Amino acid sequence: MSEIRNDWTREEIEEIYNSPILDLIYRAATVHRENNDAQEVQVCTLLSVKTGGCPEDCSYCPQAARYHTDVKVHKLLDVDDVLEKASNAKANGSTRFCMGAAWREVRDNRDFDKVLEMVKGVNGMGMEVCCTLGMLSEDQAKKLQEAGLYAYNHNLDTSEEHYNEIITTRNYDDRLDTLENVRKAKISVCSGGIIGLGETEKDRVGMLHTLATLPEHPESVPVNALVPVEGTPMEKQPKVPVWDMIRMIATARIIMPKAMVRLSAGRVRMSQEEQALCFMAGANSIFAGDKLLTTPNPEVNEDEELFQVLNLKPRKAFKDQEKATVA
Repeated sequence: MSEIRNDWTREEIEEIYNSPILDLIYRAATVHRENNDAQEVQVCTLLSVKTGGCPEDCSYCPQAARYHTDVKVHKLLDVDDVLEKASNAKANGSTRFCMGAAWREVRDNRDFDKVLEMVKGVNGMGMEVCCTLGMLSEDQAKKLQEAGLYAYNHNLDTSEEHYNEIITTRNYDDRLDTLENVRKAKISVCSGGIIGLGETEKDRVGMLHTLATLPEHPESVPVNALVPVEGTPMEKQPKVPVWDMIRMIATARIIMPKAMVRLSAGRVRMSQEEQALCFMAGANSIFAGDKLLTTPNPEVNEDEELFQVLNLKPRKAFKDQEKATVA
């Protein structure tokens, strides 16, 4: 079995990332099979429970209030609406339900109370429930955990060095502090990033290095390809080559062998063959449904066909907890 290491150097990760692509895929596929069921893919659904009007200036995001995009602002959804959508997602094969709110940080108010009700409701359906709500205090993380939250997503986005080129309304340490608060509350950590933001290869390696040298690896690492949105500063960015996505996925798999590596945004622009290479390289989680917050995603029936062609099966909910109980 691959050794779980938290002492990777940037040089080691850079060497892996830049190795010949077929060797890299083969090595990652081998590590993947040593640590995971390679036929198993976690199917997640992501719902925007509060859209737009965010005060942050993330230059890729159509939900930032300062940019003029086609995103329609809507306040926090009603709890019953969200639970109905979660129920539909479960019926369509999702085992994890993620709720996103376009907030800079969580505030202790009625909206947060409603989110706690949503968490309780989705958890009661037997699904893993995940939230991405912005920055989070230790006390708020504890409340979410007590309500039944399984995972919390807070992406690093890019390397610490490139971060200020993308976002100026918060700093990198704010990101890391939230991840630490989530960890302290014993909630599963979901954290990855986006490629195609004008970063260098060294920035990509830097982001992976930060994730792989956390005290514990994130249980889930989303790898997103930028989907440029008109009206944002990133609207003219070129499409990310699929080989870059494969390099990121494969490198993440090798240095974080047991993490769920999620093929996230940008999948809608990939053929079945390109997605198959990503799964070969160690991706074992996807978002299902026709939207990722505000960007397009493949439809459910396309994914069903993909799973049949590649002989993949959805991962059961709470599998990590089952393993822990057995151990």
